[in-house]
Amino acid sequence: MNRRDVLKDSAAVAGMLLAAGLLPRVAQAAYNQAAFDAKTVADVVKALGASAPQESKDVTITAPDIAENGAVVPIGAATTLANVKQLLVLVEKNPNTMVASFNVNEAVEPNFLTRAKLGQSSDVYAVAITNDGKALFAKKEVKVTLGGCGG
Repeated sequence: MNRRDVLKDSAAVAGMLLAAGLLPRVAQAAYNQAAFDAKTVADVVKALGASAPQESKDVTITAPDIAENGAVVPIGAATTLANVKQLLVLVEKNPNTMVASFNVNEAVEPNFLTRAKLGQSSDVYAVAITNDGKALFAKKEVKVTLGGCGG
């Protein structure tokens, strides 16, 4: 059996599994569209069903003071709070404020690192949302010398 026959047979098997309903037709991540479309920090938090955000020493954000290239800015978000269900990374002046959303439970340490695109200098937020709907945040200003959105 050659490679072409194997591919042809595997495509036929996949088609039968799909027709039988054993394979998903469309795989989509579950996310809150209103939160990703929100244009302000308060609107993102509201769309996720949390109360007005309050600053907290129990939430930390790490990011460079100056980002030489706004296309790849390393950002870390962490918290020592108990009962956290979600940890967010938000960039105030980006076209879409919410950059990342991490679901947390007792088996996951709420300490995440990611990279984000910043189109211009902006405040960057780490927001922890607790199981009882409180939103606590830390923020840091990041100055961008070369824009990440084509500038």
